[in-house]
Amino acid sequence: MEPQETPQSNMLRFQVLGPMQAWRGRQGLALGSPQQQAVLTCLLLHHGRPVTTQDLVDGIWGERPPPQAIAALRTYVSRLRAVIEPHREVRAPAEVLVSMPDGYALRISPDALDLSVFERTVSEANTARANGDLFEAHRLLVSALALWSGRSLAGVPGPYADAQRLRLAERQVSVWEECCAAALEIGLHTEVVAELSSLTAEHPLRERLRELLMLALYRCGRQAEALGVYTDTRKLLIDELGVEPGAGLSTMHARILAADPALTPTPPNRPAAPGSREEAPAGILAPAQLPADVSDFSGRSDLVAELRSVLQSATGQAVVVTSLAGIGGVGKTTLAVHVAHSVRADFPDGQLYVDLRGAGASPADPAIVLGDFLHALGTAEIPDSLEQRAALYRSLLANRRMLILLDNARDAEQLRPLIPGVSGSAVLATSRSRLAGIPGAHLVDVEELTPAEALALFSAIVGEQRVAAEPEAALAVVTSCGFLPLAVRIAAARLASRPRWSVSDLARRLADQRRRLDELQLGNLAVETTIGLGYGQLRSDEARAFRLLSLVDSPDLPLDAVAALLGEDEDRAERLAESLVEANMLECFTPGRYRYHDLLRLYAQRQNEKAADIVDQQQAVLRLLEHLLPTMRNAARLIEPDDQLPEPLNGVPRPGLTMPTGSDAQQWLRAETGMLLSSVEAALDGPSALLRPALDLLIALNSIVEDPSHASRARRLLEIADVNAQSHGDTQALARVHFALGTLEYFVNNFPSAERSLRASLSFQGPDDVTVLRSMVANTLGIILSLADRAAEALPFFEQALGISRVVGAPIGEARLLGNIARAQLDVGRTVEAVRSVEEAVATARRSANGPCLADTLYQLGVVLSSTGAPGEAVAHLREAHALYQAQQNRLREGYALARLSVSLSGSGQAAEAVEVAGESLAIAQEIDGAYCQGLANAALGEALLGLAQPARGLACLQEAHAIFTRLGVPEASPVADLISQQHTEPLSSPPAP
Repeated sequence: MEPQETPQSNMLRFQVLGPMQAWRGRQGLALGSPQQQAVLTCLLLHHGRPVTTQDLVDGIWGERPPPQAIAALRTYVSRLRAVIEPHREVRAPAEVLVSMPDGYALRISPDALDLSVFERTVSEANTARANGDLFEAHRLLVSALALWSGRSLAGVPGPYADAQRLRLAERQVSVWEECCAAALEIGLHTEVVAELSSLTAEHPLRERLRELLMLALYRCGRQAEALGVYTDTRKLLIDELGVEPGAGLSTMHARILAADPALTPTPPNRPAAPGSREEAPAGILAPAQLPADVSDFSGRSDLVAELRSVLQSATGQAVVVTSLAGIGGVGKTTLAVHVAHSVRADFPDGQLYVDLRGAGASPADPAIVLGDFLHALGTAEIPDSLEQRAALYRSLLANRRMLILLDNARDAEQLRPLIPGVSGSAVLATSRSRLAGIPGAHLVDVEELTPAEALALFSAIVGEQRVAAEPEAALAVVTSCGFLPLAVRIAAARLASRPRWSVSDLARRLADQRRRLDELQLGNLAVETTIGLGYGQLRSDEARAFRLLSLVDSPDLPLDAVAALLGEDEDRAERLAESLVEANMLECFTPGRYRYHDLLRLYAQRQNEKAADIVDQQQAVLRLLEHLLPTMRNAARLIEPDDQLPEPLNGVPRPGLTMPTGSDAQQWLRAETGMLLSSVEAALDGPSALLRPALDLLIALNSIVEDPSHASRARRLLEIADVNAQSHGDTQALARVHFALGTLEYFVNNFPSAERSLRASLSFQGPDDVTVLRSMVANTLGIILSLADRAAEALPFFEQALGISRVVGAPIGEARLLGNIARAQLDVGRTVEAVRSVEEAVATARRSANGPCLADTLYQLGVVLSSTGAPGEAVAHLREAHALYQAQQNRLREGYALARLSVSLSGSGQAAEAVEVAGESLAIAQEIDGAYCQGLANAALGEALLGLAQPARGLACLQEAHAIFTRLGVPEASPVADLISQQHTEPLSSPPAP
């Protein structure tokens, strides 16, 4: 600011809108060292208000002041007084730079500081604009900007000067935007193009400047260049910030494409002289800052109604605050803008809007936002401090009914100063985090679209005909998108832009999880980029937790597994997991259980691939396995107290979780089987060091979980383990792999393959091994041979298993083995020995108080008695076995018991009840998709129907049973064939229990 001629030749003037300078009249003043200038800056920008000594020290030196900071400060003040008031007598009190209790103040005229002149001139421009005098508003803004002579406070050090430099730079650009907008309003588009081009080059991320440049170019007839500005800006925003252009820029782009006639208005006439009829009315226009609503908004009708009701409830007693939280891409902003437009009429004093940029690296400063809001509300003089601006903002809104949309907030601290006080206004905020720190706020979690809503959005973009032609493929697409609106929009836009693609083509591309994030991008818009904004906000420990928890591709993870993966105690692990939930990077629908959104899991897994922490990842999986294996063994001891699992290859170094009862153990297994398999999968995809603990866990799982629904997944994992073990020549691992494969094939009734695998397991063991593993292999092989009508071959294996069990401590359970031996003895005609063996089995089971074992031996006794001509005695034992299975919720064994009970009832002349019981067995078999059980149930039902003289229905059931048994290759096929041909009701012979 150059000094001007003035009658007051000794008048002080100060410049901060450029290099720090001062004059007395036309004479420049020497302001001393940079630190001394920092003191003067702090005093000047407080506009005559006192500044404490501590604030001055902090403003100059920050957190590390020198030891003699106070003394140095006093020296600087003394020197400044000598410059500012050179003729003051030594003992006379200062009149300009005055001492205050614990501080100082600088008393100067507002016209003595260029910043004050600048703000006054801008305020006058705002008044002129509000009065409709656009030409005067433009002239005043040009005059205000002319006061700047370079970078504000150039060369002045210290935290306070740094903060003010940023504030003043933002203010200068903001006024430039106002000035250029005013120039366009009065038809100066040609004149302003060069200025806007320079400003956008200097401030490339200012969307408002780019929007104005597009309009200026368009009005100059340079439409292609205007559209090019949008293309360049969009690419820059996505590359730098990972966001799409805002509503203003996008709307300008669309209007230029549509050649909107409103873009070329007739410049206004200059306002009439005051007092004339044409004089414009005075007053401040109500702000209307909401972005444009989306045209294809669909779904969320209940949520829209809820939000409308809450916002409309603002009464004037207290501000209504509503916060929408959700993961990136879930449509929070779209929903908020849509709802805000729907209630505009309820807020006649206007609507304020700001993007707080909370998901980016540079969140908006609440002080700057308040400054913009105050300007929009017609305030000329803007206070300096955040607190003063917030107080003035609350005062201005106290008697107004306004809607404030605060988009993309980082946290409650950023939001709190922007909330009015007592007012009829309402605040609608969006954030990736749950803003629980706002007292009384109505918190709403914005979740993914429902399948129907996602399909509706997809159809609106792609076209209903294409979706109707391939409804299943369309559902697969939106499912792969995780029903996330952003992902659905991208997928639909890709398809819409490729008319030769079918919906099935897109569905196939999205089915590959490793490529899915790459597929979900269009141009520079990408789901991965949006998720990355949230990931970039995490602390290092949170980011590590976010990555490591994705190593196990499970539907969800319990807290104990989270703690194991992270290597933390449960309290610390829960704090980390909950912080991720608060940031909407993890979900928690049930206390103590955590899960990812599908696309967030894929992103986390990709970050694992990018991170240079392979050892940390391997150790995490190992910790989890070492936690789950002892837990599994603890569960097994409760479920099968007299049984043992094979000796672990990797040892059991940790205690694992404990459970009170067998029922609790069963419940844990049902809840965690998917997670257990996923943990094995994570390990087998890793280094060979994880093979043995993964195999220990898988064998333990297969040994106590007879669930055919997991068979294909478990088989794939065992095949991977087989390849790994072969490549390392690990015979102990191979013995366990083939035992597990044999057990698995047995559970799914693939008996020839089961026999091959079990014999292979024995070949990898020593011939004289006395181990739990060998005992289990021998027992299972004996069962399979019995099922193949090879009881004579089976007996030696059962007897070998029994001998080992008695040496190592009943690893399989003597009771079970005795029952299996009895069945084999029965099949080779040793009926007396068979009855004696199975009765001993039942007695042993009763002494052990082992419920599952007792149920199995009672079942065996019933089958043996029924097969030896005593079906009436068998009934009671089979009823007891069925009751035990029912209490244990073992549906497969329950189905077996009912089928055998039906046969015994038929054999004892109770055909009507036999039909009913066989029907129950068949229902269970169909429910669990158990083929062998279906065969047993159909055979029993057919025999019972023959007993009721219903040969047609009975034969149909028998034929169905025969087809099943033939397909399975089990010996029951032969007696069923005899029943079909002879039509008599002799009981079916039965193999050992699975």
